[in-house]
Amino acid sequence: MPTPNKTTATTASVQAFIDKHPKEQMRDDSRVLMAMMQELTGEEPHMYGPSIVGFGTYHYTYASGHSGSAPLAAFSPRKPELVIYLLPGLFESEPEMLAKLGKYKMSKACLYVKKLADIDLKVLKVMVKKSIAATRKAYPQQ
Repeated sequence: MPTPNKTTATTASVQAFIDKHPKEQMRDDSRVLMAMMQELTGEEPHMYGPSIVGFGTYHYTYASGHSGSAPLAAFSPRKPELVIYLLPGLFESEPEMLAKLGKYKMSKACLYVKKLADIDLKVLKVMVKKSIAATRKAYPQQ
């Protein structure tokens, strides 16, 4: 039997989750990201698991047969930094865009930012928009 995804949509309040973050800067930055991702997806925010704010949904099936659903755009205000989720590997071939972004760390699918003031929001918006478009292309709705 396949293992269920740990990160699934819940009915928890996004606003309550954001409001309880101990850092005011993180709450403010979260509200900026919420407005941006809502604008780009046209979707309302939902909690995914206990700590991810996601917008929209796409369904995937890997070559292994594992399938599930995930948010089109998402972020998580963690204690040390904001985590912005992007389509894995999408920006590995775009060093010029990353150079314009500002102060960040990046893994295959996560962008880590201490605070939004450290980065260029216009560049971030382009990145999130590209990630959404690439996700929709890679995983078209059936």
